[in-house]
Amino acid sequence: MIVWINGAFSAGKTSAACELIDLIPNSTFYDPELTGGGLRMLLPQKKLAEVTDFQDLPIWRRMVVDTAAALLAELPGVLVVPMTLLRQDYRDEIFGGLASRRIPVRHVLLAPEETILRRRIAGREEFADDPEHSERIRQWAYEHIEPYRAALGWISADALTIDTSDLTPSQTAQRIAEALRTGEAKECGIVQTPEPRAETVASGVLLFDEQDRVLLVDPTYKPGWEFPGGVVETGEAPAQAGIREVAEELGLSLATEPKLLVVDWEAPKPPAYGGLRFLFDGGRLGGEEAARLLLPGAELRGWRFVTEDEAALLLPPTRFERLRWALRARERSTVLNLEAGVPVGAQGLSP
Repeated sequence: MIVWINGAFSAGKTSAACELIDLIPNSTFYDPELTGGGLRMLLPQKKLAEVTDFQDLPIWRRMVVDTAAALLAELPGVLVVPMTLLRQDYRDEIFGGLASRRIPVRHVLLAPEETILRRRIAGREEFADDPEHSERIRQWAYEHIEPYRAALGWISADALTIDTSDLTPSQTAQRIAEALRTGEAKECGIVQTPEPRAETVASGVLLFDEQDRVLLVDPTYKPGWEFPGGVVETGEAPAQAGIREVAEELGLSLATEPKLLVVDWEAPKPPAYGGLRFLFDGGRLGGEEAARLLLPGAELRGWRFVTEDEAALLLPPTRFERLRWALRARERSTVLNLEAGVPVGAQGLSP
């Protein structure tokens, strides 16, 4: 299990984590800041110059997951991780990666009042022999208060929030330990299928609104938007997998088998595995049908209909290219259907 202690700079995360490992048997302290520091020494300056925060490096996010999993394999028990995470997509990527390894995460937010937070920042002296460096760090912390405020909505909905305004690090640790013991600090409900060990076969289904915009969904467990769909199970036909996934993800039953638009081979790109990818045309949704779409909160954060240009901004490049092929194939099919006198959008849908 991982106890992830989140919060703004100077919220007391590290101090509380150090106290917490004395209260939880078989617990280990892991600070992902050390991973970031190591990357500063390992990566070329040209690469480091591309980002202002090591969290923006995809390799850091992957290494946090891999390091945490390796530590728990070596030292079974509880891993206590004090680390600020203000970007929801980074939280999704890291927690989703841990979930794929069957590692449960308890997310705790330390949230002192802002006046106290600012007072703590002002009192920090990181480098006694380098006042200018210390001042730069304090300014960095002040600048991150606003992003912290902006992220409070999703963090507080996901994590157990503890007001540490009047608590010492020891009291904060005791409060976290009690929340873990009683179950008040619940396991994060982010779900991801087990990480594949070989190439996979996956089916996606394109659904369109009355303006021919395509439906995309926003997974909680990986970065980037996606088409409704998922991995084809053993012995399952790809089209049936698409029908099943649409029902599971959106609460929508396709009345007829979706029409195949694209078959693509996705080459392996570590750490991901490639495989066959199918895209099907699931037909057009009316306004009432779209209004009844349901989302499993643990897996999908949202959905929206988008134009092709909007999809280019939301989808990772490989998925967008696949969408472009599918849309061109659909256009050709529509022309052929019109010439043959077949009504467009004849595929049936039922809620």
